[in-house]
Order: sequence, then structure tokens, then C-alpha cells
Amino acid sequence: MKYVDIRSISELHEFFRIGKPVHPQITVVDLATIDRSHREAGDLYRLNLYAVSCKKLKGVFRYGRTTYDFGEGSLVFTAPDQVISPDIDSVIIEGWGIYIHPDFLNANPRGRALTQFPFWGYDTHEALHISEAEKDILEDIVEHIQRETGQNLDQHSYHLILRNLELFFDYCGRFYDRQFLTRVGASRDIVQQFDRLLADYFAQESLVEAGVPDVKYFASRLNLSANYLSDLLNKYTGKTTQEHIHLRLVDKAKALLWGTERSISEIAYELGFEHPSHFTKLFKNKTGVSPREFRNRG
Repeated sequence: MKYVDIRSISELHEFFRIGKPVHPQITVVDLATIDRSHREAGDLYRLNLYAVSCKKLKGVFRYGRTTYDFGEGSLVFTAPDQVISPDIDSVIIEGWGIYIHPDFLNANPRGRALTQFPFWGYDTHEALHISEAEKDILEDIVEHIQRETGQNLDQHSYHLILRNLELFFDYCGRFYDRQFLTRVGASRDIVQQFDRLLADYFAQESLVEAGVPDVKYFASRLNLSANYLSDLLNKYTGKTTQEHIHLRLVDKAKALLWGTERSISEIAYELGFEHPSHFTKLFKNKTGVSPREFRNRG
């Protein structure tokens, strides 16, 4: 097993054995045409590229520690430096991929904004499943990008490509919102599981050893990415994972402030804060008053 680093669009084309790219920083690839005969079983691939893959294949694909079956045809978003391990025995039936070097996006504030979409941090099993109508919309934009990257570059090329990428990712954001809302049963189950995990965590008598939980803790317990969990909770409850954690923390703090004689510092440490000032700042931010003012009101 070895790591294969692909650092540029040129290296990607060389790896796929599909000829040299026309544009040095962005390419659209017909994934059914790539040559995979030189790959070795167990090799891991690390792309220094933003990539969107839409494909149907026979076989499995590993992204990080997760395997995914692309049999239904879905969109998967991978950010730079993620480790990808495709099964060399899998066969791509159809599909395309957009590959973008970070320099292309970082050259412009509008481009940098495209790297902030939360789905770049989703795991593979949180792929975007699109309908045929949605697929047609996206593929029409992909064709525009492909035409623009396949001709001689001029002063308009960058902004025209970027405009199409903005449209593409805006549609992806819309389709993800639709997916959150249409998969009601599965999403409701996740919300309920999260509520139970949150309640169990704060049911501990003291958080001195455990500390204040972070988003990654609950995401890992639910086998989700932190981004996906926060987006799902926000769609269903209007609050992100972090907001839910902070509200439950403040509720526990209120009970300790009213129900015990412990000092503010002691309560802060018991809630898992290393510094009482951090607890005071969070409490005041959420309630509008300091812990001491809250206790005196009682």
C-alpha cells in the first residue's frame, strides 16, 4: 500500500491517462473513459483539488474510513487532501467529475466563497442523491464549464467559468436542502438520537473529566460528519449542533446556580471549563446576564 499524491490538474490527467488538460486549473472529466489498468490494489490517493463526482459504478469506493456504493448515482464532494481509495475491480458505468485547483478559487473573493459550502466537509455516505430533472440541470451547467475550459483562454474565461461554478454549487445547496426535507423519517431519527445523546452527556454528575463536548463528539457517535449533523439539525430545529450544546450547558448551569451554594468558579470547573471566565462569557452571551447576576435574581 502506498500514497499517491496528485497535486495539479496536469498530474490528474496524467494519472487518468486522458491527455493533457486545456485549462491548467480546472477540468471536466468523463469518468467512464479513464484508464485504471495501472492502479494497484490498496493504493490510497490524495488529491490537492476540490472535486465533485457524479457516477454510477459496480464496486465500492472508500473515502476516509467510509465505504460507499455508487450504484444509484450520486454527487460526492471532496475537499483537498482527503484520502480516496477506490476498488480497482469496480467498473464505472457512466459519470463525470469536475476537478478544481485551490488556486483557481482562492484568486478571487467570489471563488473563496465557494470553498465555504458545508458539503465539502460531508462524508461520502452523506452524498447528494439527485433526481433525473436535477441531474439534467447540473449537467447543463457542467457542459457550459466544459466548453469554456476547452477553448482558448481569454480575459473573460475566468469570470465566465466562476459564474457557472457559482450557479452549479448554488443548485447543489438547494438540492441538499430538498434532501434534508424529503428524508423526513431518517432525519427525525437522527434528531431524536442526538437529543438522547445530549441528555445522557449532561446527565453526568460532573463534567470535570469529560469536559465540554464538541460537535465532533456527537457527530462521531451518530456516524455523521460534523458539517452534515449541524446542517440537518439547523433545518429541523433552527439551531446548529453547537447551539444545542450551549443551550443544554446553560440549562445545567442555571440548575447549579439556583440549586447549590457552589461558587461560580466551582460550577465552571464542574461543567468542564478550564477557565471560569470562558464559562461567564458563554453564560452571559446566552442569557444576557452574568452567572452572579442570574443567581442574585433568584
